[in-house]
Amino acid sequence: MERVGDLDTVPSVRQYPLTMKSATIRDLRNAFPRVACWIEEGECVEITRFGKPFAYLAPIPPPAARQVKMPDFLARIRQHFPNEKPGQGLAAVVDYDRGDR
Repeated sequence: MERVGDLDTVPSVRQYPLTMKSATIRDLRNAFPRVACWIEEGECVEITRFGKPFAYLAPIPPPAARQVKMPDFLARIRQHFPNEKPGQGLAAVVDYDRGDR
């Protein structure tokens, strides 16, 4: 472990800054791709005018997971094979396929 200033650095530990990135109106005008890259990475960006914050740019949250309605497979099987009795369908087929083994 190295000691750099007041921080201990360990190669296996990721450290993230806790401060919000800041950009001026001039930065937005002249270097917007860099600011857009920050936003795409999930950063919130504080926009300042004359050194005072007046707006925040934040990424759009991902859409919520959609609920998937699972089909009722048992009902479909009963609809297509109404005369089948549970537990008897495959036993006869397996016995027939095995023959005299």
